[in-house]
Order: sequence, then C-alpha cells, then structure tokens
Amino acid sequence: MPSARPRLLYVTDLSYPARGRRYCDEDIFLTSRLREDFDLALCHPGEAAALLDAFDAVVVRNSGPVLGHRAAYDAFRERAAERGTRVYNQLTGRADMAGKQYLLDLTAAGYPVIPTVDRPEDLNRLPAADEYVVKPRLGADSIGLRIVPADRVEEEVRAGAGDVLVQPRVDFAHEISFCFVDRDFQYALYAPRPDRRWELVPYDATEADLDFARRFIEWNGVEHGIQRVDACRAPGGELLLVELEDLNPYLSLDALDEPVRDAFVEALRRALWRLLRE
Repeated sequence: MPSARPRLLYVTDLSYPARGRRYCDEDIFLTSRLREDFDLALCHPGEAAALLDAFDAVVVRNSGPVLGHRAAYDAFRERAAERGTRVYNQLTGRADMAGKQYLLDLTAAGYPVIPTVDRPEDLNRLPAADEYVVKPRLGADSIGLRIVPADRVEEEVRAGAGDVLVQPRVDFAHEISFCFVDRDFQYALYAPRPDRRWELVPYDATEADLDFARRFIEWNGVEHGIQRVDACRAPGGELLLVELEDLNPYLSLDALDEPVRDAFVEALRRALWRLLRE
C-alpha cells in the first residue's frame, strides 16, 4: 500500500507537435488537478525507465507516437514488468498499444470495423472502392497514411511486404469519439465536418451508440486505463470502428463543458486510487 501522498510519474512529451491539437495544454491542466491528491513529477518518455523506481505508479499520457522513441518505450515496458510497476494505462492493451493488428483480428471476427486486410490475395474481401487507405501496421497519428486509387492498391500492398494495412476509403458522415475510464463511459465528442477531424463538439450518444463502443472496450480487457473508441458513421447509418486507442489517447478536454470536464477528472482521480490500492 503506498504512502498517504502517493508519488506519480507522469509521462508526457510537452513539445510534441500534434496537428490541430496542443497536447501540452491538456497535460498541464490534468497534472494541476491531480496534484490535489498526488505528489507528481513529469518526465519525457525517453526518461521513464530510469525514473520509475522512485514512484508508486506511472501515468502514461500524451507521450507522442511510440515510433519516435521505440527503444526507450520497450525499455520502459521491460523495466515496469520486472518490478511489477503499476502503470496507467496497464500494459496489456490489445489495440493501438500493440500496433494495428487488432484491425485485422476484429475484421476476421466479424466486428463492426472498417474492413481491413494486409495481403494482396485478400484484397477481394474488401468492398469495392475508388480509393483505399494504406497505413503502416505500426503507424500512429496518421504518420505514413496514404490514399491510393484502386488501380494502384495491389502494388502498394505488395511493396509494403506485410508491413502495411489496407482499407476501403469510407465516405462517412462524421466521426465520433467515445471516452472511457476503467471501462466506464465518460463522454462522447464528434466532428460534424469529416475534413476537420479535430474540430469537435459534444455528442449525445444513444444507447445503441454506447453498446457499439462497449463491445470494443470489453474485447480489449483493459481494467485500468483511459480508452478512446473512434468510429465513423457509414453511409448506411451504422457505426464502424476507426481506431481503438488504448495507449495515450488525446482527450480533447478543451471541447467539453466544465461540468463534464470536472466529472472526467474526478473519474480519473478515483481510477488512480483504485490502481494504487491493489
């Protein structure tokens, strides 16, 4: 059991230049609120493995794509596993935390996800489209994502040699993000204009919407962590999974009304205390 004032190591890259977002503002806000309960220090992801012994738990937040510090991230995971460090999010996520393989797995299992394949011989399993999305298997934050015409998609997949995934480009109405803390739904936001992904406003999720999102939270099995389920509204009105972010999801807290934002902070505070008491 940790001390009365637990020590948290909060991992973030305050200088990461995200498109259309300011990660640093979100983490400055969250740490200012969490300091009411915890003794807290911020560190860059490249320093986490060397520092974690001095803390009761580690919170991984807006640390940027792992691709930018792969060796340091692997060292952190190895060190945390060796000493049984409490990590939030816990390091057992099956979704973006482990790359994009989950999109293939969910497609094969029949989940409502944008159909995804990774081999030229499987392209005929995708719906016909004028354009396709080709993305790295280990990509993040749209790094390396390309839109290619149908007559070039097979060439792109062969050139990727198993390191890329391909999906039909869906003409969707909007994207919706559902945020969960320890499997509990917190809020939903959506982008009314598909061409402006990060211009978000509150979304009043229906029970059917939440049933959709919870299927992926249950599939992932993460007990301790913040997860963001990103979906698109397909032409037929159904939701399809775009991404299940279980490593360091950006929260868009600045798009929330103050009561909803405060409720999220309280949910996170309670979640961290639960983790520390285990």
